[in-house]
Amino acid sequence: MAKITIYSTPTCTYCQLAKQFFTENDMEYTEIDVAADADKRTEMIEKTGQMGVPVIEIDDQVVVGFDEGKVREMLGM
Repeated sequence: MAKITIYSTPTCTYCQLAKQFFTENDMEYTEIDVAADADKRTEMIEKTGQMGVPVIEIDDQVVVGFDEGKVREMLGM
């Protein structure tokens, strides 16, 4: 199973959609609230060069934003 991490904020609509997608597809994920965790926010920015959320990391691949088609491709769905 892929290791999935979502860098998100509580008010982000696309973050909610991404989490809903993973839940509906019975996929476990780790959520990191970058609004509350400055160190993780810095980590996210260093990985992507951007401050936009969600940042979805699947194994060692990263996508900024929730692009369901890209996420499905990364997961081999």
